[in-house]
Amino acid sequence: MKNTLETRLGIFVALAVIAAVLILETVGGVERFRRGYRVTADFNTVQELKKGDRVKMAGVEIGRVEDIQLSNNKVRVTMKLHKDKIVKTDSVATVKFTGLLGQNFVAVDFGSPGAPRAIDGTPLATAEQPDLSAMMKRIDNVATGIENVTRTFTGIKVDKLLGPLINFVEANQEPLTATISNMQSISGQISRGNGTLGKIIYDESLYNSALSSITNLQEAAAEIKITAGDARKIVDQVNSGQGTVGKLLKDETLYREATAAMTNAREILEKVNQGKGSVGKLIGDDEFYRNAKLTLQKLDKATEGLEDQGPLSVLGIVIGKLF
Repeated sequence: MKNTLETRLGIFVALAVIAAVLILETVGGVERFRRGYRVTADFNTVQELKKGDRVKMAGVEIGRVEDIQLSNNKVRVTMKLHKDKIVKTDSVATVKFTGLLGQNFVAVDFGSPGAPRAIDGTPLATAEQPDLSAMMKRIDNVATGIENVTRTFTGIKVDKLLGPLINFVEANQEPLTATISNMQSISGQISRGNGTLGKIIYDESLYNSALSSITNLQEAAAEIKITAGDARKIVDQVNSGQGTVGKLLKDETLYREATAAMTNAREILEKVNQGKGSVGKLIGDDEFYRNAKLTLQKLDKATEGLEDQGPLSVLGIVIGKLF
């Protein structure tokens, strides 16, 4: 290659074009010349987001941030999306960052499958990402609190905290040793199946008895369930007018007959009270009462001499006294 002016000028122009393309790609200027559509999203804060930052869906770039403006106490972000990238009207936009020192970007989710596709000027819903500076401040506060707690357990403060406990252990060493020994003995007896608690844990007969009791309870519950079912059937039959009790409760003919019988009985009692009929006369006629009393008196006189008389004589006397 000849080192001429034309060659050097061509190389300079090529490098300038490559540099311009790289700069435009870095700041997002190339997006101005690509076809696409714009959507907006309103945030409370966009942190360190700036024009030209990427818009991603599931980690794939679908556009760039075109403009950032303040509007009605919100930060309105205008995003230019690639024409072939589909965003739904219910998609949610979130400002995220790739790391503690990484670049911010706008993440857009897929949205629901049945939602319509967003068009030019569609506003998207937003979700706020925790502020990195606020998170760092909280972490610093937590670290400060931990540091203050550790300071309280250093030096003389630890001695003041554990000193009474150490003194108590030293003063009661023998009782504590005896207590621990007793606990070991009790645990050994339990492990060998001795004592009430050991038998409860290790005795298979007790387990079998408990299992048998539970089985009996289950059987009793099953029988109660069957009995309740039978009772329910009987109640259903009664409600439907079946059987003797059901007919007594539901049959209107029986009700009418019982009503008529009660009416007749009431009429008969009224007649008896009024002295009508044979029974009424027997109950209400005074003359019948006097005749019956006189007859009983005659019968009493006739029986006074029966002890010394024969059967025929007695019969004759009774007839003579009565008539």
